[in-house]
Amino acid sequence: MNRRGNGSGIVGLILGAVAIGAIGFMAFSPLFEREDPKLTISRDGYWNFQDPIKVDVEDVSGLKSFTATIVGPHDEWVVVDEATPSKETKKSFEVLPPKGIRNPEAQSVILKIEATDNSLWGMFTGNTIKKEMTLVIDQRRPVLSVIASSYKIQKGGSAIVIFKAEDTQMESLKIETTIGKTFIAQPFYKKGYYASLLAWPVQSESFSATVVARDKAGNETRGSVPLRLKDHAYKVSKIELSDAFLDGKIAELANVYEQTVGVNDRLEQFRIINEKVRADNEKVIHTITSKVSNVMINDFRPVPFYPLVNGQKVADFGDHRIYSYKGQENISQAYHMGLDLASIHMGAITSSNGGKVVFSQPNGIYGNLPIIDHGFGLYTLYGHCSEVHVHENDRVATAQEIAKTGMSGYAMGDHLHFGILVQGIEVRPEEWMDSKWIHDNIASVIDTAKMFIDQQ
Repeated sequence: MNRRGNGSGIVGLILGAVAIGAIGFMAFSPLFEREDPKLTISRDGYWNFQDPIKVDVEDVSGLKSFTATIVGPHDEWVVVDEATPSKETKKSFEVLPPKGIRNPEAQSVILKIEATDNSLWGMFTGNTIKKEMTLVIDQRRPVLSVIASSYKIQKGGSAIVIFKAEDTQMESLKIETTIGKTFIAQPFYKKGYYASLLAWPVQSESFSATVVARDKAGNETRGSVPLRLKDHAYKVSKIELSDAFLDGKIAELANVYEQTVGVNDRLEQFRIINEKVRADNEKVIHTITSKVSNVMINDFRPVPFYPLVNGQKVADFGDHRIYSYKGQENISQAYHMGLDLASIHMGAITSSNGGKVVFSQPNGIYGNLPIIDHGFGLYTLYGHCSEVHVHENDRVATAQEIAKTGMSGYAMGDHLHFGILVQGIEVRPEEWMDSKWIHDNIASVIDTAKMFIDQQ
C-alpha cells in the first residue's frame, strides 16, 4: 500500500511540475503575450465620407484578423474583412465608404473596428481590441478666397498675401510653396481673415504659393496666390584661398569649433567651417526665426531698416562664393545670406524698428549674434558684433543701440553682417531698407485689403 501511495505521489509531483512549467511557459513565452493590439486612427470626430480613413495596427505577435464596419441609421457595411494570419508586427488598412455610396443621408455614422492578434493567450484565441467611434459627416469644403497680395515677388525677396478662410471645423491653414517651405498665416484685422509674408529663397529658380484650408472632416480648398515673378541676378564670386588665411583665421576657428576637433588638414578644416559649421549655425537661426504669432494683427508697416549710421556696403546679399586653392577648383561653396556694412571701428548698431530679442549668444561663424523679432514673421539679425547690449526676451525700442560692430566669428575685418528673415527664409535686406518698396509691396496691400474687408 505504501508503494502505491508513493507512486501516486510521484505522479502527482510530476503532473504538478508539468502544470507549473506550463503556466510559467504561458506566462513568459512571447507566444502567449497578453497585450491587446494597438490602433491608431487618422480620423476623429469628423469625416467627409470621401477620403480614406487610415488605420494602423501594431502588435508584437502579428495580426490574425481585422474588420472595419460602418454603421448608419438603417444600414451596416463591412468595408474591411481580413482574416489571414500575418507575422507582420505593423499593418495599415484604409477604410472607405461602401461602393456606390458617397453622399449619405445620415448626419453621422459609427465606425466599428475589431483587431485580433496571433497570440495563443485566451485559450489560443488571441487578444482582441474593439473600438467604436461616431463620425459626423461633413462634406462642405472651407470657404477660401485670396483678397489681396503683392503684385510681384523678386527672387530672394518678399511679398504679402491676405485671404479669407472660414469653416466651423477648420483644422489647418497654411501656404504651401514649390520650394518645400510652408508659410503660416496670422489672423488679420477681423475674424475669418488671415495674412502672411512670403519669401522666395535666393537658391531657388522658381516660386509659387498656394493657400490651403482644411477642415477636421478632411475637406480641402486651395487658392493660388497671384504673384508675378521677377528674376534677379546675384553675384558669383570666385575666391582663391591664401596660405595666410588658412594659417590665420581658419586655424584660429578650427581650435574653437568642436566640428573640427582632430582635423589637421587645412583645406578640410576650411570645408568643415564653411559648410558644416555654417549649416549648423544657420539651422539655429532658421529654427528661431520660423515662429509666427497666432495673435490677430491689425497692421504692419515698419520703417526702413538702417542699422549702421553711414554704413557702407562691403559685401552683397546672395553672393554665391566658390573657393579654389592653388589650381584646385571648387574646394567649397557657400551663399552669403546677409548684407555686410562697415563704418567706424566698433560702430553703433541700432534697431530701426521695435521688437523682442529672441536670441543673443555667440553662434559659430556669425560670432556674437542678437536676433530681433519684429512681428508678422519678420526678423533681423546682426552678426560679428564686438559687444551686445541686449539680452534674450528684452524689448527693444525704435532707434535703440543694441550692439557694436566687430570681428567675432568668421570675420576678417570690423563690420556688421545684417540679415533679414521671413519665417526662417533669408531675404534681400535692400527691400526692407527701401521706404517705397515697403509702401508699394506691403503697406498698400494691407490698406487695400482693409478697404475690402470693411465693405463686406
